[in-house]
Amino acid sequence: MTLPTQYTVNDLPGLNCGVCGMRSCEEMATRLQDNPDLIKRCIYLSDNRYEARQIATENRNTPMNAPAMQTFSAQPAMVTCGGCSPTSSAMPAFVPGMSNPWRDSLGREFDFYLEHFPEEPGPREIIIPHNPMLTREMDIKVGDILIGRPLGMSCGCPITHCGVAVDVDTRTGVIVWCVTGPLNSRQKGFKDLGYYIAEGYEGMITESRMDIKIGMRYFFQPRMCMLQWRHSGLVNFLNRTPTGYQVRVEGLWIG
Repeated sequence: MTLPTQYTVNDLPGLNCGVCGMRSCEEMATRLQDNPDLIKRCIYLSDNRYEARQIATENRNTPMNAPAMQTFSAQPAMVTCGGCSPTSSAMPAFVPGMSNPWRDSLGREFDFYLEHFPEEPGPREIIIPHNPMLTREMDIKVGDILIGRPLGMSCGCPITHCGVAVDVDTRTGVIVWCVTGPLNSRQKGFKDLGYYIAEGYEGMITESRMDIKIGMRYFFQPRMCMLQWRHSGLVNFLNRTPTGYQVRVEGLWIG
């Protein structure tokens, strides 16, 4: 495969999957100017890629057929229960990031994006190892780089999560970490929690398609989810700020 010697964001898949360790293809394109070898991290540009270039071209050249995203404001409530969205028996063909900003990479509708706090390195996740004693046995401390995978009903995500601990309760085993992607763990080493339970997320809502209410369950998509899959959760803390809602979401499911 022949690749260009100078790169722009148009040379990359445009999927912002994070597998390369960067937050977006735009960030990758910027860093490629000084370090072209970083292109080897993009799994979509390998010889086994899944038509990533074609999808990226369609995403850039085809206008969305859905209404534009709404930024944070008091949106009128939809006439549905908290997380229930109107469905159609004839869902059109879907290309990730192209057809509708309120669908995930599998074409499923969701209600809001969950952003991480701007002063933190990534999304804040409240977790507990399947063996809570590991928190003490592994001497987990604030600042430790960790990896693990949420198993079973608490998401069941197929992707190993990597992050940095920001709060540790050695009495209960509960850990709060910011999920940062795989780059830190590759470069600096890590402690492996194995399987864990995802108890909740904390973050900001700055884009939604409905009014958000405490005590209601919604479908949502974490903005930095590598798979770009929707999640479901109960909003049990809600605080309006000038830039959006600060929320905690618990009772998590994926899909």
